[in-house]
Amino acid sequence: MIGNHNEKEGQTHEAARPVPSFEQMNLSTELLGGIYGYGFEKPSIVQQRAIVPMASGVDIIAQSQSGTGKTGAFCIGALARVDCSVPNVQVLILEPFRELAVQSAKTLTEIGAPMGAIVQCSIGGMSVGKDISAYRKGVHGVVGTPGRILDLLRRGNLSTAALKVLIIDEADEMLSSGFLEAMQDIMRQVPSDCQIALFSATLPPETFELSHRFMRDPVRIVLNRDEVNLKGIKQYVVDVEDERYKLETLVDLFSSVSVSQCIIFCNSRRNADNLTKKMAEREFPVVCIHSDLTHGERMEIMEAFIRGSFRVLIATDLIARGIDVQGVEFVINYDMTSDFENYVHRIGRGGRFGRKGVAINFVTARDRSLLRQLCDHYSIEIEPLPRDFVYSEFA
Repeated sequence: MIGNHNEKEGQTHEAARPVPSFEQMNLSTELLGGIYGYGFEKPSIVQQRAIVPMASGVDIIAQSQSGTGKTGAFCIGALARVDCSVPNVQVLILEPFRELAVQSAKTLTEIGAPMGAIVQCSIGGMSVGKDISAYRKGVHGVVGTPGRILDLLRRGNLSTAALKVLIIDEADEMLSSGFLEAMQDIMRQVPSDCQIALFSATLPPETFELSHRFMRDPVRIVLNRDEVNLKGIKQYVVDVEDERYKLETLVDLFSSVSVSQCIIFCNSRRNADNLTKKMAEREFPVVCIHSDLTHGERMEIMEAFIRGSFRVLIATDLIARGIDVQGVEFVINYDMTSDFENYVHRIGRGGRFGRKGVAINFVTARDRSLLRQLCDHYSIEIEPLPRDFVYSEFA
C-alpha cells in the first residue's frame, strides 16, 4: 500500500537534465528498435527530460503541452523497466477516458513489440472475460480506465504484486473529484516501492497537494504558466458578436481557407449535434462525437476521421485530451470554454509534436470578458484573424 510520503519542495534531480538522443539514454537494443520502428527519430523536450528518470525508477511529475510526445515519454520510460522474462503485470497506465486508453495501449504495444512486451487494454464496454484470459496467459503492461481496473482488482483478477511502475496520465483530471475515490482505492493496492509518474498538459496546485500523499521525492518537470501557450500554435480570435452569426461565419471561413482536417469544439452535446446537422445540410463532410455515443460508435468515428473519410470533426471536450490525429491543422473553438486548462488541451489537437497549427476562437459579446481572463491567465495575446488570412503562411 502507498503510504504518506513527503516531498522536498523545489527538488531537482541530475536525471532530469535533457538527454539529446535516444542512444544516450542507455536503453536496450530491443527498446531502441521499437522507438525507431514507431517513427521517433529524435526525442522531444519532454522525452529528453523524462525518459531517463523514469528508467531509473524515481517518481516523476511532468507537465508538458499537448502534442509534445508525452505519451511516448511515459511508454518508453515504463518499458525500460520491464523484464519480459517475467509474465506478470509490471506497468499500469491509468487514463481518464477509453479513447485515451486505447491510444496509449497502442503506443505501448508497438514500441514494446521488439522486446516481446505483451500489453492488455482494460476498459469499460469491453469484455471482462478477455481481460481475465489475457492476465492468465501473462501480461507485462496494462492500460485502463479507473473503473475497470478497480473492478478487476476487487475481483482478484488483476494482481499488482509485481508492479514496478504506475503512470497516471492526465493527472489533473484523474486526481479531481470525479475520479479521486477510485484512484485512492487503486492506490491502496499498489506496492509501497512502486514508482509513481504523473503526466499532464496542465497541473493545478491542488494536483501537487494530492501528490504529497503518495509520491516520494519526485523529479519535477514543470512549465511555468506563461509557457503554456503552445509554441507552434498560432491563435486567433473572430468576433462574431452574437450566437446567431456563428454558423455563417464558420461557412465563410471554410469557403476561404483550405485545410485537410479540422476539429470544431462545442460546449454541449446539443450544440455539437445542431452544428453537425446544419453543416451536413450544407453538404460539408462532417462527423460528430460526444459522450452520448457508445464506446464502439466513438471509436468507429475516430477511425473514420483518422482515415480522412471526414474532413471536419465536431466534438465536445470528450476528445480535448490526448487524441492524436496527425492530419489536424485547424482547431476552432465554436464555443469558448471557461475551463482554461481545457483550452490548452483543445488547441493542442492541432500542431501535434512540433508541427504547426492554427486555433481560431469564435467570441460573442458575452465571451469578451472570458477571453480577457484567458489571456491574463496565460500571459498571452490572441490577435484578431486577418481578413486576408492564408493558412499556407503557417504550414
